[in-house]
Amino acid sequence: MKQQTFSDIEYSSRKRKTKREEFLEIMDEIIPWDEWVSVIVPYYPSGKRGRPPKGIEKMLRMYLLQVWFNLSDEGTEDAIYDSYAMRKFVGINFLEEDAPDATTLLKFRRLLEQHGINKLFFEAINHVMVESGHMLKGGTVVDATIINASPSTKNAEKQRDPQMHQTKKGNEWRFGMKCHIGVDAFSGLVHTMEVTSANVHDVSVAAKLIREDDEVVYGDSGYLGIDKREEVVSDEHLSSIDYRINRRPTSLQKVTENSVDWDRMIEHAKSSVRCKVEHPFHIVKCLFGYKKVAYRGLVKNENRLYALFTSANLYALASRGRSLAAAW
Repeated sequence: MKQQTFSDIEYSSRKRKTKREEFLEIMDEIIPWDEWVSVIVPYYPSGKRGRPPKGIEKMLRMYLLQVWFNLSDEGTEDAIYDSYAMRKFVGINFLEEDAPDATTLLKFRRLLEQHGINKLFFEAINHVMVESGHMLKGGTVVDATIINASPSTKNAEKQRDPQMHQTKKGNEWRFGMKCHIGVDAFSGLVHTMEVTSANVHDVSVAAKLIREDDEVVYGDSGYLGIDKREEVVSDEHLSSIDYRINRRPTSLQKVTENSVDWDRMIEHAKSSVRCKVEHPFHIVKCLFGYKKVAYRGLVKNENRLYALFTSANLYALASRGRSLAAAW
């Protein structure tokens, strides 16, 4: 048991906890820290040369704070000094040590990006979810969302990010990237993710979001015609899938008052399953605040999205009162 500081004693007498502190306690409990640390160990500096490195778990906790609260490197360092809940989550006692600085966090983040460690976390968590029965197989819901990027040219190159593109959604032009996800139709948990420029059409990426044992795929009207695409027709498994794609509302025929509107009833049944794909997007964009890209280029943002959707899956499980503890 860790020795309590004066701050711990003072804060323990509060009448209520903040939502931030409650969220951090949930994530602290559900994340398999030992397993995640063991994934990073082979790539982390041994400390035989130069300054001794900070503990892996401490740096990982600091990095996750940056991801969850959409902070910069300097902003994360300042937040730990400013917030008791964040300092407690990272496990720093100011009587013994200072918080890792922004440069240390930057180097740790680049290590994760260089070795694709966040994707390893994502795949490992999904494997455990399947083994523990939290995620079933057989059906997938596909969808995509646009994440805006800055169109400013006030930089050294005097140009916008070349890997980001613009596209028109409705009557609005958007500039940025697009995140495509495949969600388990039973649990609503994300099992596959792809990142492209914003001008790439949803249906062209859909085949990459389908699992090998899926029998049914749900999608909105943006995926109409998926069963006729070359990559689907030429694949034995993909061509055998039942694609339940929502039709455009304008294509539905009007019926009289006394008649049963079977078409709209069928579309409503499809939508009742397809709506599960919106929950992970809600967590990532609204709870974690990732409505705008954090970096230039697709690779760095993809790495961050893997961390976000891994956390979103864990948070969704915790919100339902479930745990993965027994599966590890």
